[in-house]
Amino acid sequence: MMKKILLFLTALICVSNAIAQKKTYLLVQFMKVAPAQESAYLETESFWEKIHDQRIKSGAILGWQLWRLQPGGENQNNQYVTIQVFDDPIKMFQDGPGESFLTIAKRAFPTMSEADLVSKRTESLQSRDLTETFFMEQIDQTKGQFNMSLGNVMAINFMKVSPNNYTKYENAESKIFKPEWQNRIDAGRTGSWSLLKVITPKGNALNSGISHVSLDKFKDFNQLYGSPNTYNTLRSEADQKAWQEALTTREINSYMAVLIKKAAKDL
Repeated sequence: MMKKILLFLTALICVSNAIAQKKTYLLVQFMKVAPAQESAYLETESFWEKIHDQRIKSGAILGWQLWRLQPGGENQNNQYVTIQVFDDPIKMFQDGPGESFLTIAKRAFPTMSEADLVSKRTESLQSRDLTETFFMEQIDQTKGQFNMSLGNVMAINFMKVSPNNYTKYENAESKIFKPEWQNRIDAGRTGSWSLLKVITPKGNALNSGISHVSLDKFKDFNQLYGSPNTYNTLRSEADQKAWQEALTTREINSYMAVLIKKAAKDL
């Protein structure tokens, strides 16, 4: 009996550790769309939305989202960003390996011919320029479930932190700034906050030197701009000093985006 109890406890510990170690990975891609291609691009993303629904059902990805960057317009380097959510880094790097495009597409569009599906895919690639790709691992987040819906707003903050300052910067985000975001969430002034680490920068212009990204999510622009920008958790001089030191370790560049399409898992 004792042996069975020990085996049960060992199995329970292993399961608990597996749950605790479960991580989320994001494939984030920025798109440049010419004004003349705007309608075509949005139409192709509606096509891909159904493809991603099938990928979610097969377990290739956990979720997909399409965000419109604000302000828009051709003077901005990028107009849209897509986010795919994974539970495994290998799936992320291979963009959801497994079934072929045609196999998935036939399930999404059973009445469409293979030739039409291939043509639709080609059209989608021609409607936009893929300018930036980020592979990221989520390393921290606030508590609580923010059920995202169309029209939600998100600040995408890109950080440049030198490798020798990673620990200092991440500790400051998690131990000092995260509690402030949690207070705002508990008070209904913010949706959620998460911190991610870029794990394979590709050397493009925006990727150059980018090491971390934070995602600040809000119900809408009223929630974003209607709340006071205070830092109530930085009560002690030590906290204030630590945060000011952390600020000097990074450069920041931010985008604002509005959610216009989504499939499955929130992030």
